[in-house]
Amino acid sequence: MLDDIDRSIVEMMQADATLAYADLGARVGLSASTINDRLKRLRAKGVIRRVSAEIDPHALGLDLMVFVLVEVGGVEAERAFLRTMRDASAVLECHHIAGDFSYLLKVRVASTSAYEDFLNSHIKTLAGIRRTQSLIALSSPKDSRVLPTEMAKESA
Repeated sequence: MLDDIDRSIVEMMQADATLAYADLGARVGLSASTINDRLKRLRAKGVIRRVSAEIDPHALGLDLMVFVLVEVGGVEAERAFLRTMRDASAVLECHHIAGDFSYLLKVRVASTSAYEDFLNSHIKTLAGIRRTQSLIALSSPKDSRVLPTEMAKESA
């Protein structure tokens, strides 16, 4: 899917997406216009979904991160749950998982009382929620969204 130059471009974009195309090109030996073409192709292929800023949650007062395991019963209840989770700004991630629970959420809020409010307004009010388990993160020695490009497949 990616050649060595694409991998290098993706790595550099993950590290600093504000780099000018001329700077990216200089680092991989291509012109700015060729970098522009490659980035357009990477977006079209869905390799680059979006470019955004990484914000420190603590700078916004969002000091509590909670992983929530949720067991949902029934197809309609699951649909309602997913709609609610997609709309909930405190939910950073929602993963359908294998095991004793149905979903794993990553929730970011200001405090334990804000988390209690989240549970009361977004989880407990939903039909079909069988049980939940909350895991509060005390610290995050590694918290990264950078993907390992060396594992990406070569283009055919």
